[in-house]
Amino acid sequence: MPDLARIASHFCIGGEYQRAERVRSGHINEGHAAWFRTPGGEARRYLLQRINHHVFSSPERLMENMEAVTAHLRAKLKATGGDPDCEALTLVRTVDGGVLHRTRSGEYWRVTLFIEGASSHEQAAGPGQVRSAGRAFGRFLALLSDFPVEQLHETIPGFHHTPGRVEALRDAVRRDVAGRARAARAEIAFVEDRAATTAELLDLLEAGRLPRRVTHNDTKLDNVLIDDETGEGICVIDLDTVMPGLPAYDFGDAVRSMANTAAEDERDLDRVSLDLEAYEQLAAGYSEGAGGFLTPGEIDSLTTGARLMTLECGIRFLTDHLDGDRYFRIGRVGQNLDRCRTQFKLVHEMESRRAEMVRIVDRYRPR
Repeated sequence: MPDLARIASHFCIGGEYQRAERVRSGHINEGHAAWFRTPGGEARRYLLQRINHHVFSSPERLMENMEAVTAHLRAKLKATGGDPDCEALTLVRTVDGGVLHRTRSGEYWRVTLFIEGASSHEQAAGPGQVRSAGRAFGRFLALLSDFPVEQLHETIPGFHHTPGRVEALRDAVRRDVAGRARAARAEIAFVEDRAATTAELLDLLEAGRLPRRVTHNDTKLDNVLIDDETGEGICVIDLDTVMPGLPAYDFGDAVRSMANTAAEDERDLDRVSLDLEAYEQLAAGYSEGAGGFLTPGEIDSLTTGARLMTLECGIRFLTDHLDGDRYFRIGRVGQNLDRCRTQFKLVHEMESRRAEMVRIVDRYRPR
């Protein structure tokens, strides 16, 4: 456990450190929920996060994005009668006025106010929760629709450049540093069979048929805080990958993570399938949250986004498996390969059920 009291002393928390517990969610950063007692005796909780600077090579730029986006969200919520302290993240400033602390050992830390009365969930409790999460991500997109996208940095360059992900996989196969390529031949072939289709969204963007927007780019269920009483998605969190992108990326990533009937690392692929009810709830919720500002072309791209983001995520898991599990945290050997296989099983189902998926999205087009 890092010395959280010492780290907290560099931030304007205004309370005495009491205790902390590890927040065990997410693949990349390390988080700790810490309790502090204010001079008035009130207990207040904060989230202390160590940014993985090996993944995010420029934490300063990441935090510039986060500071600008949260300020925009809070202003929009305040102007429309929302509650910025519950519906947006609150960054805690450092004692020298910044939002990022770098330790002497080269670690990067940030602090946000912990949002009470809401929880994140790795698995949806039912269709209603999926719809609420979809609505939260759609609303997030809508609230940032007037944010100047050109002001954002790419926190991970080429993050959703799917053809680039294919090339990275090919490079990992050639190097085979962990000696795992032979046992993953079927998965590698699965990617090669679909490599020619991976530029579809990028081609539409290049042709001017899709606009570039501010997108979240990591729209898993556990990146939405769900109100403990109402069940409504109230706040989108984990803003590390907020950068210029396409709504199809966000919708697609939500589908691949929330419309899977099994866990992300399920070993029994017979349990893995596309949950069309969850898919419909996501389409309905995303449309409700976005509020009708998406263009017809963007709506057309959503189903393609679901397949491509699922394929891309599987490629990323497979690449990391071949590279010796350097990017995604694992709890057991072979976990990234299992994660890859679940994604590819979903891709196969999406390909066979594409017509149904298109019809569902069409049901929720603004009229």
